[in-house]
Order: sequence, then C-alpha cells, then structure tokens
Amino acid sequence: MAWIKTTPMPQALETPGPLRDAYMAVMPMYPAEYAQPNTVPEVANDSIVASHSLIPAALQHAFATFGSLMTEDLPLTRRQHEMIATLVSVKNRCFY
Repeated sequence: MAWIKTTPMPQALETPGPLRDAYMAVMPMYPAEYAQPNTVPEVANDSIVASHSLIPAALQHAFATFGSLMTEDLPLTRRQHEMIATLVSVKNRCFY
C-alpha cells in the first residue's frame, strides 16, 4: 500500500501558513464538541481530516461546506443532521 505524508491537525495549527489558515477559517463553523480530541486510537491515528492537508484550499472548501450544512439556522436540528450522517456512513459501510 502506498503511503502519503500528511500533516496532523495539531502540527498544522502550530505552523504558520496556508494549511493553518484553512483550519482557522473553518474551525469556528463547527460545534464545540468537534474540538475535543478523539481518544479511540484507530480513529485518532487515521484521520480523514489529515488526508485533506495535502491541498489546503480543498480542505477549507470541503470543511466549510460541511460547516454550512450543520448551521443552527437550518430547519433540521443538529441531532437530525448527525442521525442522517450516521445512517449514510452505515449504508456506505464507512468506519467513521
């Protein structure tokens, strides 16, 4: 299997540049719970977010889209959004 070097979020946030800027632009759009580190090793070390670190502009657009879809002023509650996302992940047999 090929291995591609990615930049974990904690490292990106400590290093000035486009990647840090992209994270800083989208982080305020997310629920506060998303700022908590994941304690499950399989998930914490295998980050779908880190895979986006290769293209900071794409990271910013992708995660800003998600942040916009989760905004509180939409007709669905956050609980409903999360339930839909969970069911889609189950149907897709996605680990996350």
